[in-house]
Amino acid sequence: MKWWTAYSSPSNENPIKRRNRKSASVLAVLALSVALSGCSLLPSEPEEEDLSTIQLPKISEKPRYDVVTKTLETTASGSGKILSTQEKQLYFTLEGKRLKKLYIQSGQTVEAGQAIAELDVDDLKKALSKEALSFKQLELDMKSTLRKKDEMDPIEFEMKTLQFEEARQALVDKQDDIDKAVLTAPFSGTVVSVPVQEGDLIKAYDTVSVIANPNSLIVAAEISKDDLQKVAVGMEVRVDINNAGKLKGKVKQLPIPSTDNQNGGNGNGNGGKTDNMNKYLLVDVDQLPKTVTRGTPLSISVIINRKENAVVIPLAALRTIGPRTYVQVAEPDGSKREIDVEVGQQTSTDAEILNGLTPGQKVVGR
Repeated sequence: MKWWTAYSSPSNENPIKRRNRKSASVLAVLALSVALSGCSLLPSEPEEEDLSTIQLPKISEKPRYDVVTKTLETTASGSGKILSTQEKQLYFTLEGKRLKKLYIQSGQTVEAGQAIAELDVDDLKKALSKEALSFKQLELDMKSTLRKKDEMDPIEFEMKTLQFEEARQALVDKQDDIDKAVLTAPFSGTVVSVPVQEGDLIKAYDTVSVIANPNSLIVAAEISKDDLQKVAVGMEVRVDINNAGKLKGKVKQLPIPSTDNQNGGNGNGNGGKTDNMNKYLLVDVDQLPKTVTRGTPLSISVIINRKENAVVIPLAALRTIGPRTYVQVAEPDGSKREIDVEVGQQTSTDAEILNGLTPGQKVVGR
């Protein structure tokens, strides 16, 4: 108080000093005000994030599988179609004749002996008529020769006889060629294909039509060469026919290897030929559905090996290291232990365990 009164007394202080002291006081107050306001402009510290509510992801556990018993089958699969066991490729044996008339069309039902097609052999018919007239004169000459046989030289008689027989045989041959110009159905059936048209130039043995017996059908299929080596005649087969259901059958015949081009004598390359059944695996079934026709697509599964009550685990639980094959067995207390196993047959999903596991155990997947 003494200091304050001493320097604050207007009577004892020089006016200039007093003014200077007031200015300094004002500046001090302003500086303190700026400092306080500057603190309010600084950014506030962020609040600390609470991590107690965040759930850390759990490491996924490997799947566990039950060791079970079931019927295990190893199969070989393939696809094919229905074929007829009585199927005929029809062709002419005359060379270079035009197709004059076609009496059938694809899908038509025909009877045995019914006309299928006819070639234009008018030239052969005219030649036959002309030669037939000449032959009549030979017949008259031959009758005269026979009456004079005793008077003739034996060699001369023999020569005239041979000439007569040659002329008669020529007539027979021409008539045979004319008869071959008409193609007929060898049996009752359905026309499968007709790869020619009227007016076509037909070569000998070119396919004119294919006829199949719809009442003599069989399952025909193809499988891979590797699977074929495991298949034998008599094995059980499951047949799945499109839109007709599933059937059971047995292997009747294995494919027969062939070294030829299997063109069936069909030089025109038009696809009108029989389907060679020798290249298929044939399956006997008890009875085909009535809705099934030649060409109906199908699939088969040949049962190569079947075992009842086999101890089985998924392939996903089987482990191998070098020559060792083992599994991880899950114990009731949560632990795992490795056990060596002996594996039998395998399918695309399961493995048979011959030794090492018993039903009821659990194995850990990879």
